[in-house]
Amino acid sequence: MTATSPFATHEVFNQSPPLGDVDLYSSDAALTGATAAFGAGKSAPSLREFGTAFGRAEMTELARLANEYTPKLRSHDRQGHRADVVEFHPAYHRFMEASIKAGVHSSVWAADGSLVPGEQVARSTRHYLASQVEQGHLCPVTMTHAAAGALGTEPSLLREWLPLIRSREYDPRFLPAGEKRGVTFGMGMTEKQGGTDVRQNTTQATPDGDAYRLVGHKWFFSAPMCDAFLVLAQAKGGLTCFLVPRFRPDGSSNALRLMRLKDKLGNRSNASSEVEFEGAYAQRCGPEGEGVKTIIGMVQLTRLDCVTGSLGIMQGALRHAVHHTRHRTVFQRKLVDQPLMRMVLGDLALEREGALALALRLASSF
Repeated sequence: MTATSPFATHEVFNQSPPLGDVDLYSSDAALTGATAAFGAGKSAPSLREFGTAFGRAEMTELARLANEYTPKLRSHDRQGHRADVVEFHPAYHRFMEASIKAGVHSSVWAADGSLVPGEQVARSTRHYLASQVEQGHLCPVTMTHAAAGALGTEPSLLREWLPLIRSREYDPRFLPAGEKRGVTFGMGMTEKQGGTDVRQNTTQATPDGDAYRLVGHKWFFSAPMCDAFLVLAQAKGGLTCFLVPRFRPDGSSNALRLMRLKDKLGNRSNASSEVEFEGAYAQRCGPEGEGVKTIIGMVQLTRLDCVTGSLGIMQGALRHAVHHTRHRTVFQRKLVDQPLMRMVLGDLALEREGALALALRLASSF
């Protein structure tokens, strides 16, 4: 052992080195083949560029920072006024900027709100690549992508919001949407007494001229710094979907009271809040009584991202496992050469490859 100081206790060896830069797209033969097979071959150059950018060692470190230094709720300012804002580490904003610049939040939507033919496979591939590195920021990215599916039920809202949804500029400033270069969307369904059974929701919507006022709460309200949310509430005609912006039309902050942030096991870079509505301004999205039918257009698209997001986590874990076992020696052999380990890694690789084919086949059906 070579001691570097009188107090050195041991030499570190037989540890895998840092993974380093990886071209997440080109290094994945199954992925390049699947994107071509399911109609996204023409997007290969941009997918390679995206995979190279997200595969840099710098992005791995930014992911660590975004999850180590978690979001903080600032409910009041120092003078005691309600603030209801969440502050994020700069690393989180770097990921948001990168994904939005690449259109992960909106590339499938044409200017008229129709789907761009064949784009969903390329977009799902980008989501899969980003998920291998940092998953938390993809919550608002996914919800923004999915929101247009529900906004299509209310053409006036679609015309107002779609241009800002389609923007490739990430604008995290807490301002009215009309003063921003781009927006993000969230949604709120779950309440304390009902999760999947949203018909138990008790949040009330009362007409107020052409708009509504919401009084109630949501038990899970992720990405609360989004610019607007699709929310379920009880109107006279039954459970209805509403668009709730962070700001009222007069430019004042809307009455969304962020109560606390969830202390989560994972997905820690993404803020998940509990919110109360104190007469919050809202606009109806879809007919009264058809809230589930309306918002399911958004939920269905988020489910697709649950598939590619889970797949990205699988691939990221597999990549790190293979890298480690190639550098770790056990009983005079590289761990990757040990028969039992090869069986484990092979099983993981087969599971991932099958899931990849299924995921992109699913994306091609949209």
